[in-house]
Amino acid sequence: MGSTKELCLAHQTDITEFLKKLISIESYTGQEEAVAKCVEEKMIALGYDSIIKTEYGDVVGVMGSGETAILFDSHMDTVVVNDRELWSQDPFAGNIVDGKIYGRGTSDMKSAIAATVYAGYFAKELGLLDNKTVYVSASVMEEDFDFFALDNVLENLPQKPDAVVICEPSDRQIALGHRGRALLEINTEGVSSHGSAPENGVNAVYEMADIINRVNELNNKLSKVKGEHGSVALSKIDCRTVSLNAIPDKCSIYLDRRLATGEDFDHITQEMNKLIENTTATWNVFQAEGTSYTGKEFTMHSFMESWKMEESDPITLAMTSAFESATDEDPTLFTWNFSTNGFASTARGIPTIGYGPGTMKLCHMRDENCVVQDIYDATEIYAHFISLFSK
Repeated sequence: MGSTKELCLAHQTDITEFLKKLISIESYTGQEEAVAKCVEEKMIALGYDSIIKTEYGDVVGVMGSGETAILFDSHMDTVVVNDRELWSQDPFAGNIVDGKIYGRGTSDMKSAIAATVYAGYFAKELGLLDNKTVYVSASVMEEDFDFFALDNVLENLPQKPDAVVICEPSDRQIALGHRGRALLEINTEGVSSHGSAPENGVNAVYEMADIINRVNELNNKLSKVKGEHGSVALSKIDCRTVSLNAIPDKCSIYLDRRLATGEDFDHITQEMNKLIENTTATWNVFQAEGTSYTGKEFTMHSFMESWKMEESDPITLAMTSAFESATDEDPTLFTWNFSTNGFASTARGIPTIGYGPGTMKLCHMRDENCVVQDIYDATEIYAHFISLFSK
């Protein structure tokens, strides 16, 4: 039967070729159908016991049927490539240069898909599925709708997982949690008038000006907090006007608010009320609307709190041991600065940990790449985790 390392060495070429195929397929948010088919075909070829496909197009491979259930999640969608001619390597070729594989999604996060799909196969080949059920999730639409698809996957699984591994890139570190994210909207109303007589109207953009300054002041305040802290950024501004020679009668700004531990909805409500204090403005949590590649429409409430596991939690200890077994290195524990699908599982009370191949700073960047050895190591780590974790 051999060891996990021996099995991984024997399948390195297979893992790499599978990843290259994934990279070759453009799979922007809401356009993941072709890559979903590719993942499903690989799972079938590797002998997965069954495959679950959701109404939104997620693909979940199942191995085993034991009492302890473990889910690995990687998303299939990537951000758009709009500067292909500026990449040093073709973003859809999967070229390997100096031990790194280049392409859109290599770090975020098709390398993780390849690693988890093969880790499930390794677990079966090595007899690690005794009393275990392993779900390997390739989810959709995370880039624009983080947590929504995985939440639906968890809702429809036949068995609630006892552990979830979020496989976002982690720079060979173990992520104990993430900062949350809220997308918030503020609206001001005005009165339209002709641009030649602005005194006859009320400019909704001017009504927003003080609030914009307050947003900037709030972020400056948050940035001075020592240790873990939130942040807020004005990410978009819109106004409604009947023409370019008319006074806008509505203005909207959108805030990307990153949430530290303890910054729950009540906290944000107080903060937002203070931002619009002594104005006529209103605010709300943004309701993001989308359509999956299956044609299924949905609306997502854009408020995801932070989460964090303790170093002494069983899931942390299992991932730490898995990392040490696969790499002979001492792991570093940290918290992702960005939000992930992990809110879907932690909101349901499921212990959740993060580990994934790839470099965080390369996500969404030109010349995105991943160290090939990190992918093989991640495959081993996931297989070890399956053997080590029990509820």
